[in-house]
Amino acid sequence: MTDAAEAIALETAPVPLLEPREGLPPVVADQAALAEVVEAFAGGTGPVAIDAERASGYRYGQRAYLIQLRRAGAGTALIDPIACPDLTGLGAALADTEWVVHAATQDLPCLAEVGMRPQRLFDTELAGRIAGFARVGLGPMTESVLGYTLAKEHSAVDWSTRPLPEPWLRYAALDVEVLVELRDALEQELDGQGKLDWALQEFAAIAAAPRPAPRVDPWRRTSGMHKVRRRRQLAAVRELWQARDRQAQERDVSPGRVLSDAAIVAAALALPTNVQTLQALPGFGPRVHRRQLEQWLAAVERARAVPESQLPPAAAPHEGPPPPRAWAEKDPVAAARLAGAKAAVAELAEQHHLPAENLITPELVRRVSWEPPAEATAPAVAGALRALGARRWQVELVAPAVAEAFQAAAAAPRTPAKPATRPID
Repeated sequence: MTDAAEAIALETAPVPLLEPREGLPPVVADQAALAEVVEAFAGGTGPVAIDAERASGYRYGQRAYLIQLRRAGAGTALIDPIACPDLTGLGAALADTEWVVHAATQDLPCLAEVGMRPQRLFDTELAGRIAGFARVGLGPMTESVLGYTLAKEHSAVDWSTRPLPEPWLRYAALDVEVLVELRDALEQELDGQGKLDWALQEFAAIAAAPRPAPRVDPWRRTSGMHKVRRRRQLAAVRELWQARDRQAQERDVSPGRVLSDAAIVAAALALPTNVQTLQALPGFGPRVHRRQLEQWLAAVERARAVPESQLPPAAAPHEGPPPPRAWAEKDPVAAARLAGAKAAVAELAEQHHLPAENLITPELVRRVSWEPPAEATAPAVAGALRALGARRWQVELVAPAVAEAFQAAAAAPRTPAKPATRPID
């Protein structure tokens, strides 16, 4: 954020944004009302502001339970995607329209589930990052850029609740009330900083990105997994996680409400052999029904029965370079390249007032450092970064600095490795 923009933001006290300009619209929950919204938004002008509310922490998955839109000439619409699960007609009506979304990568998957996919978008959260704002949540951005305060007390409520309370609906409508104005102000700020083209390249990449592939071994993301070292214990985590996931999906509740990650890890470490031992562990206390305890114990017993040859490997299957902590031992020259490249990227990011991970992702830095081009020249590094998916603006900024870091790493003197000593018999 430039000094001028900060000065403007501090000139006036923020004004609370309490009511939608045209009042609170009714929730669209039938095909007739949806058809009216499609017609109105197709006839609107300019970008369309879009937001979605999920029930994270309450329901299974990340589906949308309310979708909010606002466009000049059409006003604001609140759509219930449970009552109207097919919004492909609305998506088609907005096909040629720029979508304005805050933190687009969070909302686009659940919008795609109901048939809405943008061809062009402007991500106000990412725009704030590239512009150098310290706080990029919608509330702080709206306040610092536009001078309005948004109440955020309903951000973590259960949006699967029906009917939705009026204060929640008002909160949701206000989230898109000034989103287009925020977009316009950020576009001006980015243009003034010479970063608008950078942002537009990022937005285009998000809009064109394919749907992410399912995670391999998602059970390995269980919180507290660093405590689990033995492969039999890993099998127990896997069986408990999968049993929990099946139950959560059947009941349509968040997996954490079925069984906590901490309980899964505790059971995997202890590998209990009976209900009494299991019930003594954290998360399996007296409030847990005996039938449930027996189901969790059955999962542990399945892990005990897995043949040794079929136990999960200690480390997750991994493509690409090894973890950076292993580089110094596996390839000291690559470790030196990585250290130099990371320092160069950090310095560049500071110069341009944006987070280093938005200048270029750490994964790309690791990959090009582990398998560098044959010659550490700027053009060669640029080609390698492009092949890995870096955007043009990233390549132009980063490639010369990374090439220089690689050259310095190659020229640095090496400390010879100590020969292994054989123990005396």
